[in-house]
Amino acid sequence: MADMVIKTQISEDALLQLDTRDKKYEVIHGELIESMAVGGLHAIITNNLYDILKPYATANKLGLVFGDSLLYRIQGTTDDLRDAFVPDVSFIRKANIPKDWDIKRPFPGCPDLAIEIMSPGDDAQELLEKVRDYLDAGSEQVWVIYPEPKELHQYKRGDRMVITYRGDDLIDVVALFPGLELRLPSVFVTPDLLD
Repeated sequence: MADMVIKTQISEDALLQLDTRDKKYEVIHGELIESMAVGGLHAIITNNLYDILKPYATANKLGLVFGDSLLYRIQGTTDDLRDAFVPDVSFIRKANIPKDWDIKRPFPGCPDLAIEIMSPGDDAQELLEKVRDYLDAGSEQVWVIYPEPKELHQYKRGDRMVITYRGDDLIDVVALFPGLELRLPSVFVTPDLLD
C-alpha cells in the first residue's frame, strides 16, 4: 500500500499526538506523510543493523543508535515542521548531542548516520530526495538498503560518488565506527527459525 500524503502545516506537538499504531508519520517538504507498517524482512534488516551498531557505539562511547522510532526535526520550527524524518536506523555522535536536548522530545537536527531500508511501496525518486535532504541538513552519511538485490548504497556528505556494496563486501564504517568490521551479509541474516 502506498504512503498517504496530507498537505498541512503541523507542529511538533501535533505530530507527536498522532496515532502511531501500525504506522509512522514524517513531514517531507511541509507535507505530512503516513507510512504503513513494513514486512518482516524490513524489520529483520532494521534489527540486524541496530543489534550490530548499538552495542559497538555504546561500548566505545561513540554516541547513540536508534531504531525506527526517533523523530528528527531536520528543517522548520517546533510550530511549523518542514522536514521531520524517522530513519529506520540512525546514529548521533556523542559530540553532536546537544546538552540541552529534552530527550522526551524529537531530536533537534539530523543524525550523523541515517539508514533507510527500501520497502516495496517506496518511490525511488522520493527516497533519493530524502537522502539529499539529510546530507544538505548536515548528516555525514546516509545508507540506503535494498533488500531484494541485497545491496547497500552509501552516500557521504560532500562526495558525489555513491558506493555500492554487494556480496561479501566490507562496508567502510571507519569514519563513524572506528574499529568495527561490518560485512554486508550480516545486514541480511535471517533468524535460524526461518531457514
